[in-house]
Amino acid sequence: MNYQEFNSTINSRERELEMSQAFPVLMRKVYTWMALALVITGVTAYGVAHSPAVLQAIYGNPIVFWVLAAAELGIVFYTSARIQKIALTTATLMFILFSVINGVTLAYIFLVYTASSIAKVFFITAGTFAAMAVFGYTTKRDLSKMGSIMMMALIGLIIAGIVNIFLKSSGLEFIICIAGVLIFVGLTAWDTQKIKEMLMDAEDAGESAQKIALLGALSLYLDFINLFIHLLRLLGNRE
Repeated sequence: MNYQEFNSTINSRERELEMSQAFPVLMRKVYTWMALALVITGVTAYGVAHSPAVLQAIYGNPIVFWVLAAAELGIVFYTSARIQKIALTTATLMFILFSVINGVTLAYIFLVYTASSIAKVFFITAGTFAAMAVFGYTTKRDLSKMGSIMMMALIGLIIAGIVNIFLKSSGLEFIICIAGVLIFVGLTAWDTQKIKEMLMDAEDAGESAQKIALLGALSLYLDFINLFIHLLRLLGNRE
């Protein structure tokens, strides 16, 4: 072995050691960012729901609501597409902004459902999410095929939801809710495995890996929120 090969081997082992030490920290950051986003969303939704003036401004004018919904989509697509080109601070601020806007658009749940049923469904969601996240993290099975199927099913779910806006079918709504629960349960496991693999394959524990962790937190946050909404529609008690 010449000096160049020896030096390359040493650098490779140093990187492996660095990443083995950094990996648990990065995974904790994924769930910390996700949990903070959920708190921000919950507090925002509760505050908006108890502010008649803000409620009137948002839900009294459909244009405002749809602008907020479009802003949410824009932030998700922009952050996902530009994550490696924007600064970590910028990406974090956009994640926070998304959490706030999502809280504003979800304020209606405090008006439609009882507080006790919201709390009950939240804990059911948390338990289901945790179980699937553990499965996705620990399983040796490759979930990429399942993930592809879940993504195609998600497209179908979105189309069915748009169609039901006009049909207003309670039967179709029930099917959509059941399908939504199954889809986001599957996506939680797949996203967890994907995040784990991406972090393990990261070149180092620097800003690039931090961005992967942040994007992973956004994916899991979306899985949790959507799972919660579909379970709430199934199990929630209305006011």
